[in-house]
Amino acid sequence: MLMEVLLVRPKPDKETIGLQHVMVCEPLELEYLFSNVPEEIRSKVRVEIIDMILERESYERILTRLRPALVVFTGYITHVGLIKTMCATAKELVPGVLTGVGGVHAEVVAEDFVAPDIDFVYSRNGIDGFNETLRGMLANRNVEQIKAALDEMGDKKMSFSYRHPDRTAVSRYRHGYYYMFHSPCALIKTSFGCPYNCSFCFCKEITGGTYFTREIEDVVDELAAIAEKEIYIVDDDFLYSVARIREFLSLLEKRGIEKHFLVYGRADFVSENEDLLRDFKRQGLRAVIVGIESIRTRDLESYNKRTDKELNEKAVKVLKALDIELYATLILPTDFAKTDFKELTAWLRRQDVRFVNLQPLTPLPGTGIFEQYSAQLLYPRERYEMWDMAHVVLKPERMGIRAFYWEIVKAYYRIIMRPKHILALVIKYGIADNLKMLLGSSAVSLQYLKKVIRGY
Repeated sequence: MLMEVLLVRPKPDKETIGLQHVMVCEPLELEYLFSNVPEEIRSKVRVEIIDMILERESYERILTRLRPALVVFTGYITHVGLIKTMCATAKELVPGVLTGVGGVHAEVVAEDFVAPDIDFVYSRNGIDGFNETLRGMLANRNVEQIKAALDEMGDKKMSFSYRHPDRTAVSRYRHGYYYMFHSPCALIKTSFGCPYNCSFCFCKEITGGTYFTREIEDVVDELAAIAEKEIYIVDDDFLYSVARIREFLSLLEKRGIEKHFLVYGRADFVSENEDLLRDFKRQGLRAVIVGIESIRTRDLESYNKRTDKELNEKAVKVLKALDIELYATLILPTDFAKTDFKELTAWLRRQDVRFVNLQPLTPLPGTGIFEQYSAQLLYPRERYEMWDMAHVVLKPERMGIRAFYWEIVKAYYRIIMRPKHILALVIKYGIADNLKMLLGSSAVSLQYLKKVIRGY
């Protein structure tokens, strides 16, 4: 009889202000776990991925139907409380079941997952740790023996040489994976960590400040096997090395691979490499997520961003000239007043930015600025569902909490809901996709309006 193993992605807490209303991406980390189970183990276990964002069957019913021996979760900080509850539910419904959790938050702030109902926290080398857990269970080792083996696995690896993720493991969910107008959309990761050192950034903490990449030929091999046309490259910064991007484009052309790409990139790179981006556009680049962060010099300096307002403006102009969609992200610091919101909104409208993500300054646990702001927290550290970079978690200095939320809502509508933008989007993406985005953004707006009414 095969040992049943569940890999679970939780649905976000109802309190979390959710980008899941406008994007649902595949659980790439779970697909990697699925594909990298060693052959000698694979014949003895049945591994199944359960994506609770899209799954219609209840978690409780799945547990009682499958009676798993091991349930492993992935999640961010916003999922910590949920995962603890789901582990407790598993223990209650399936006596003897073991539980584990991995993902980026577990790798940086593993102590958040220390709980009676969580047996294993994969704080480093999650794929290897998961396989070691399976070996231990098949050998009838107890939890403490397996934990001891995990402790002996050594430091975090600063290279990545695993089999490609098995996307067939989520075949029944794939129709539901999208990012904004990129639908259906697949993910691929080609590098780990970030080569920069922004003070607020969680990404660099995952690898302890180390940045390393996969071989481009291996990346293109994986890309060639992906069915979806829309590809979201989820590197923390794909637009970093000109030579690496040139190699990527060369191999795409050589192998006749035609995809549409969404990537992360910095404003300085975009502003300095228009010719490269033009070539990338010819081979499928459709959108770039750019951390504009601020138009105030003092903010950019305090964030250690190493950019300025002029670079940001040039990056916007380059992308607009090339007809590459810009998804701009900005941080709203605690000292923002109504005049700052007006100036930021006016600047974004002048630059003709169509998509923006306004993030109240959120000093995530595990980053270098968390202790700096810990005395200003509005919520206990353990209100995990609030750490979504959309909630106001720090006390505003120059207005009330309700007023701060209201300024965010007004800014979104003044930037995004401009008639000329809506008309351009309908022409570019069609009515159906725009209605889907309208419904999603309306759901997010409703969450914000509830904050305006309720405040803290």
